[in-house]
Amino acid sequence: MTQSTGLDLNLLVALDVLLEEQSVRGAARRLHLSEPAMSRTLGRIRKALGDPVLVRAGRRMVPTPHALAVRAEVSAVVERARALFAPGRDADLRTVTRTFTILGHDAMAATHGPPLFARAAREAPGIRLRFLSESHVDAPFLRQGTADLEVGVIDSVAPEVHTEAVYEDRMLGVVRDGHPLLQGELTPERFAGSAGHLIVSRRGRQRGPVDDALAELGLERRVVGSVGTYPASLFVLRETGLIGLISQWGRPLADALGLVTFEIPLRLPAVSVGFAWHPRHDADPAHAWLRDCVRELMRMGPGPGPAPASPANRE
Repeated sequence: MTQSTGLDLNLLVALDVLLEEQSVRGAARRLHLSEPAMSRTLGRIRKALGDPVLVRAGRRMVPTPHALAVRAEVSAVVERARALFAPGRDADLRTVTRTFTILGHDAMAATHGPPLFARAAREAPGIRLRFLSESHVDAPFLRQGTADLEVGVIDSVAPEVHTEAVYEDRMLGVVRDGHPLLQGELTPERFAGSAGHLIVSRRGRQRGPVDDALAELGLERRVVGSVGTYPASLFVLRETGLIGLISQWGRPLADALGLVTFEIPLRLPAVSVGFAWHPRHDADPAHAWLRDCVRELMRMGPGPGPAPASPANRE
């Protein structure tokens, strides 16, 4: 890139990579520069912005509040410049060097991470994937540039964010093999009262749609506690007599641990599963590739698949 009005636009590219890597060494490797050259570039960026940009925190470097505030805009400008200088040309994904950050539930990374890594290795070996777990607080991660794609139940997004629903998921009950609940007819009364229940909530909530459905029948379950992710809950369920929940999407995780899933004897609402992204990525061929990959994996995955047999029909 050339200079315009005294500003070296290469600094924007370097700043974008530095904020993504949060490491001078990592940014130097990405940009094919020596570490001293990258350090000098960081110095020029600091002088131009009047801000340290990255500061040392133990063995790591972390972005300053100002760097976080401008990160999304820097990324957007760089992506627009790339699209501007390559109009009408398809990107050669095998030559693209990028890191994509995917925000979503741990179950998504566990079920779809392996095939996504395998596909990236075949089609875009220069693309790295970084999975972030859902936070216990809501924040504009896509707008800020903290994440490039959000996957899962998209229930609250900024108005400018694009969303795409892929399929409707549903919840299943899950218990350890041999659990008494699996014997005989499963009624709402047995489901509610036969054992304690474990809730999965990233915010630590102790109530959910199951409780609302039980309340309509005049029933109440005994919730003994909550954990932040479904994978964590499955390990607890495997070692206890508690009753838990898992989405149809995450059922392979329960199967892998020898747990048993079953139909919940309640009328529960379906949940829409899909992904969301910021419109600054619309014209980015690499991001379009990522969206295509995730869409195909979600359509092929366990979410839309056949329902398991209910415990009453188990032999």
